[in-house]
Amino acid sequence: MNTHVARATGTHPSLANTGAAAALYSKVSWRIIPLLIACYMVAYLDRINIGYAQLQMKQMLTFGDAVYGLGAGIFFIGYFLFEVPSNLLLEKIGARKTLLRIMFCWGIVAAGMMFVQTPTQFYVLRFLLGVFEAGFFPGIILYLTYWYPSARRGQVIAVFMAATTVANVIAGPLCGGIMKYMDGAHGLAGWQWLFLVQGLPASLLGIAAYFYLQDKPEDARWLSSSEKKALRTNLEHDDKHVATASHASLGQMFRDRKVYVLALVYFLLLGATYTMVFWVPTLIKSWGVADLMQIGLYSALPSLIGVFGMILIGRHSDRHGERRWHFAASVTIAAIGLGITTLTQGNLGASLAGLSLAVVGIASATPLFFTITTEYLSKAGAAAGIALISSLGNLGAAASPAVTGAITARTGSPVYSMYLVMALYLLSGIILLLAVRSAKARKTVQA
Repeated sequence: MNTHVARATGTHPSLANTGAAAALYSKVSWRIIPLLIACYMVAYLDRINIGYAQLQMKQMLTFGDAVYGLGAGIFFIGYFLFEVPSNLLLEKIGARKTLLRIMFCWGIVAAGMMFVQTPTQFYVLRFLLGVFEAGFFPGIILYLTYWYPSARRGQVIAVFMAATTVANVIAGPLCGGIMKYMDGAHGLAGWQWLFLVQGLPASLLGIAAYFYLQDKPEDARWLSSSEKKALRTNLEHDDKHVATASHASLGQMFRDRKVYVLALVYFLLLGATYTMVFWVPTLIKSWGVADLMQIGLYSALPSLIGVFGMILIGRHSDRHGERRWHFAASVTIAAIGLGITTLTQGNLGASLAGLSLAVVGIASATPLFFTITTEYLSKAGAAAGIALISSLGNLGAAASPAVTGAITARTGSPVYSMYLVMALYLLSGIILLLAVRSAKARKTVQA
């Protein structure tokens, strides 16, 4: 294997020539990725199960669409306030202690949602859930940069983020089944059982992560000294696919305008994505599907297709060493799929087909975005930069459910919200193409 091929696979030539690179990274992935996926699945369920719970909550409590939309979005305010401090703390104390703190606390709060009776209690607990979960996602993204070079990061982040899509696959049947079949058990409503059953596992997984994971390759007893050296060598010879910033300090990172442009892209992307996450059950219900279990099953199909799509697109991006146009293609696919869904209202099969296409694009866009982000940021600014971009971007997810909830409540139909979502996706792709240059283009300019 020559040097060019070695760079394409993210390995140092000496390791690539032995044919050991694939085996080593497979060993690393099988050790750390399954648990991270499990943690993220639970985290994601605790975020989005409100989309299913509200179908019963609004019947039993004094909750309208506007209250629900605001409560769904206020989670991200707490997330925004504490995300950067959490990631900086992770860099100091390590991933194990950080995951223990985050997951144990958010599991207790997520289960505590079962006691909500008033809008104020709903807002407070959603805010606290965001506070305690803050730093989880950007912390994992930072953690992956300790193990994988850029050329392998696209597929790895896609596999990790497949947790959200897999969670969507099981969320519908699981949430629908709990609310339908456990409703009234021991005097509790179905939505109360939903929060309890899906909240407590987070605390248990936080404890498991503390004892099972290692903060960095150097701490891993299951790696030999030569394997640790190989991982370190590959990271030191990292060959990135987008033009990289030259931040020598945190101050330079905070003054970099492009960081805030990337945050704007994520703001648009996440705002559109969480609108879909929170309103898909309502959207499917508007197609004439009344049974909660059926709503859950229909919502699972697009997510199942999205799992395969996002991994294949992430792998294709790694193989070709290209990020920007893969991202732009993904958000365009999302917009086209939503357009089909909107135009075929009333036709269940065609609407599901359009939604499935949209989910392929939606699921693929976020891992590509964070692969670009980790390649752009310098080592000095990575911890704070990933968290800053993520926290600012999460404000989009805070605003969009409230905005689209108000639109839906005013118009009586989710269709107009879909037009807004399509525009947000397309705009995020255009801005990223204009803001980020490829590494090849940078080298050409410098030459």
